[in-house]
Amino acid sequence: MFEENRAGMPLAERLRPTMIDEVIGQKHLLGPMKPLRVAFESGEPHSMILWGPPGVGKTTLARLMATAFDAEFIALSAVLSGVKDIREAVEVAQTHRAHGRRTLVFVDEVHRFNKSQQDAFLPHVESGLFVFIGATTENPSFEVNSALLSRAAVYVLRSLDDDEQRELLDRALAALGSVEMTDEAKEALIVSADGDGRKLLNNIEIVARAATAQKAESIDGALIASALTENLRRFDKGGDAFYDQISALHKSVRGSNPDGALYWFCRMLDGGADPRYLARRIVRMAWEDIGLADPRAPRIALDAAETYERLGTPEGELALAQALIYLAVAPKSNAGYMAYNEARRFVGKDRSRGVPVHLRNAPTKLMKELGYGHEYRYAHDEPDAYAAGETYLPDGMREPHWYQPTPRGLEGRIGEKLSRLAELDAAWRREQKTKGD
Repeated sequence: MFEENRAGMPLAERLRPTMIDEVIGQKHLLGPMKPLRVAFESGEPHSMILWGPPGVGKTTLARLMATAFDAEFIALSAVLSGVKDIREAVEVAQTHRAHGRRTLVFVDEVHRFNKSQQDAFLPHVESGLFVFIGATTENPSFEVNSALLSRAAVYVLRSLDDDEQRELLDRALAALGSVEMTDEAKEALIVSADGDGRKLLNNIEIVARAATAQKAESIDGALIASALTENLRRFDKGGDAFYDQISALHKSVRGSNPDGALYWFCRMLDGGADPRYLARRIVRMAWEDIGLADPRAPRIALDAAETYERLGTPEGELALAQALIYLAVAPKSNAGYMAYNEARRFVGKDRSRGVPVHLRNAPTKLMKELGYGHEYRYAHDEPDAYAAGETYLPDGMREPHWYQPTPRGLEGRIGEKLSRLAELDAAWRREQKTKGD
């Protein structure tokens, strides 16, 4: 019924694209004038990190790039290789360069290399001995050394969407030969792959063998169900599935929807997410979306994270779930988050302003003679422990008012206090003006 692969080569390998236009998916990178398309057409290779879920073409793109740049291709797997293998790759690259040949070194699962192993690439990437391409399913910001990361462009690959998977399925069926497959069966295969092209092709092979064994004239949903006994929901910590789901979890909390928060939390746990990572994100949610509107929220989030450390899975996950419920129903404010970002942005662009003399420390006689700390007003000696009219910003800098408390929760009371203090400042300035007049 199905044409046998005479070489015994897996279908995924048989269908590996031999030119860039055969690649299915990644249109955001490979479409006209898109980053990787431009890189391919430039004639000038550069080091890069390909970050994305399994089965989306990271290895294929690296191989195609070696072909496009007429470079020797050296593949390493961080799972199986060590520093010795890296040294051997360097020696081979040096030989290639002596013969006027470029070399491209591809490292699969680069995040599995430790710091010293990653550092071993640095001098050779800097010298241009070879072009370095690393593939990872993990966030390179956390898993790849900053020194190596700064020398490589990062390209984010996406899971194949349903239409792209259908295109790949049709290509696979054409390669296998004439075969009847119902629409129901095709949709079941697409669902089983969950955006992973390699998994889709592997499942097609499994189904094809099952159909041959059963002498089935057509592949239907029932045959798919019997052949693919286990359909795991993919949860790849470095790909779109991960960030889509963590985004949905965060937005459910921000949107005050405890059911939504619980759903995505359980989806991620069910898919194999690390509860410790989720705990860190929960703490971040507390500070980013609730903050001073309810200072108990960060404490509850931290307590839940500590509880998980003590109890582990599955008992500790209950604490994380209840922390999520609390965060979802708590009053919301991103005022502190926004104020911090605005202050960081301002400082990053502004010149270096000096500390006003009255705010400077004066631990020595010379500093005191220079006026350091002179006329500083100690707040505890002032009425209500507030030095009305005192300035705490560099000379000539206007009050930016970055922090704008919301009227929700405790922050409403904070806003009231800041308003009262502003009134005291205004009264003090009026008084000083009157004295001056």
